[in-house]
Amino acid sequence: MIDDSKNPERFRLQQSRGGNFKDPKTGKRIGTYGIHSDARNNAYLLDFGAGNIVKIDAKTKEPTVYRTPTPHSRPRRGRVDGEGRLWFGEYQGDAIGMFDPKTERMKEWKVPTPWSAPYDAVLDRNGDAWTGSMLTDRVARLDVKGGKYTEYMLPRPTNIRRVYVDDSKNPGTLWIGSNHGASIVKVEPLD
Repeated sequence: MIDDSKNPERFRLQQSRGGNFKDPKTGKRIGTYGIHSDARNNAYLLDFGAGNIVKIDAKTKEPTVYRTPTPHSRPRRGRVDGEGRLWFGEYQGDAIGMFDPKTERMKEWKVPTPWSAPYDAVLDRNGDAWTGSMLTDRVARLDVKGGKYTEYMLPRPTNIRRVYVDDSKNPGTLWIGSNHGASIVKVEPLD
C-alpha cells in the first residue's frame, strides 16, 4: 500500500475560459472520466489524462486538486462508500485508489498482476475492495485492512469495465459484464 499522508499534494485551481479546469502544475486541461458525488453533494472528478482527483466543495464551489501517489495513474470509475471515501481504479497505475476527504489523504494498493489496468473499484460491506482487469481477464478482491489481494482468473476473455457487488450475503458476490463474451459473469468467493 502506498499512503501519501506524509506529504499530500493538493492545489486550488480556477476555471479556465470555456468552463474547463486546468491542472495548476502542468497547465493541461483536467480530463474528467468519472464524476461522483458524496452524501454532502461534494463532487469528485477523476482525471484520466493524468493522476488527479478534483474535489469541488458543494458549499464554496471551490475546486481542489489532489494527486494520486503514482504519477500519471489515470484514475477512472469508482464509487463513494458509506463513509464518504472515494474508491477508484487506477488504470495505468495498476492499483485500487482511495481518497478520504476527511483527512485529505490518498492511498493506493497495487494489484499483484502487472498490466491489470483496473477500470473500476467498489468497496463491499465486509471492507473488501473489488476491481476487474480490462487486459488480464482477472478479478481482484483486496482485504483493505490486511493489504492482501485474492485474484480470480475468469474462464474466457472478458475486458471488464464496471464491477458490482451484491452484499446480501457474506462474502459478497461480484457481478461483471463481459464485453468480449456478450454475457454476465458472477464471481462467488467460497471463503
